[in-house]
Amino acid sequence: MLNSQFKVLVTGANGLLGTNTILDLLEQGFQVRAFIRSVDKRSEFKHPALEYVFGDIMHIESIKKAMNGCQYVIHIAALTDLKIKDYHAFEKINVTGTRNVVEMAREFEILKFIYVSTANVFGFGSKDDLGNERKEMQSPFKKMAYAKSKQLGQEFVLSQSDAMDITVVNPTFMIGPYDSKPSSGRIILNCLNKQFVFCPPGGKNFVCVKDVSGGIVNALRFGKRGEAYLLCNENLSFFEFYKKVRLHSKQAFIIIKLPKWAILGIGYFGNFARFIGIETAISISNTRAVCINNFYDNRKAREELRISFNPIDTGIKEAIDWFGKSSSKNRPI
Repeated sequence: MLNSQFKVLVTGANGLLGTNTILDLLEQGFQVRAFIRSVDKRSEFKHPALEYVFGDIMHIESIKKAMNGCQYVIHIAALTDLKIKDYHAFEKINVTGTRNVVEMAREFEILKFIYVSTANVFGFGSKDDLGNERKEMQSPFKKMAYAKSKQLGQEFVLSQSDAMDITVVNPTFMIGPYDSKPSSGRIILNCLNKQFVFCPPGGKNFVCVKDVSGGIVNALRFGKRGEAYLLCNENLSFFEFYKKVRLHSKQAFIIIKLPKWAILGIGYFGNFARFIGIETAISISNTRAVCINNFYDNRKAREELRISFNPIDTGIKEAIDWFGKSSSKNRPI
């Protein structure tokens, strides 16, 4: 039985998902310990049930300090920077770091462990044949360092479910407030105050970040041991998504559809730039990913985690509003 008076350790606490998850936990009465890398990443947000602890998931002693006295762990921390081309950098954080957190959770006899993975470890599909938790990972994600490392991290986590109560959640592309870096919200920022917005030919599954954070809390309560759940919602082409951003931002930018050959050409140029030492997130694997319809089904999460998903319009409006009002002083985590 889940006890909201128990303490939850949240790694990766200052990112988009970490922030929203902590706010959900606090609202539902949990004691929360936010694990972040350094004091300068801590916000001015305060709550009597929230404490900060500083450290690195690569350092066992700092994990021990963070985990001591906690009963639940939500492991969100991950390396996601697509500008990094070295797979070993991703493997270090997303596989070895995850292993460190899981092993310490076993040592501290954590009652419930939630691992946040990514939807791309599962096979995607079309609107007529959606991706789900039973489909195997597909290209181009098989060749993307982030996705490969998360797949290995997830495989290790689930291999420990006989010894510990572990549930995995797999979000798609999250949109919403408190995106202070910014991360996925950059897709919205790139549309604002522009005359033209260039649109790739593919599509994604978009989900409100608050639905994902709520899904994580529900996974603490209802998530089955050794199971993984896609936290996803609306399957949209990029053109459909940009039209929603245009509507809710009340801006009149023109959406220009780019052909697949042009997007792939940009990807090959990005590979060449990386080869000569220029740091860029553009690569052929990344551009191939925006030329496909990367669609998923949320049926399992709706039925087993008891989640009601909001329209992505809600997340878009909340993100636009937050970007408009935010400053370094009022970003909460």
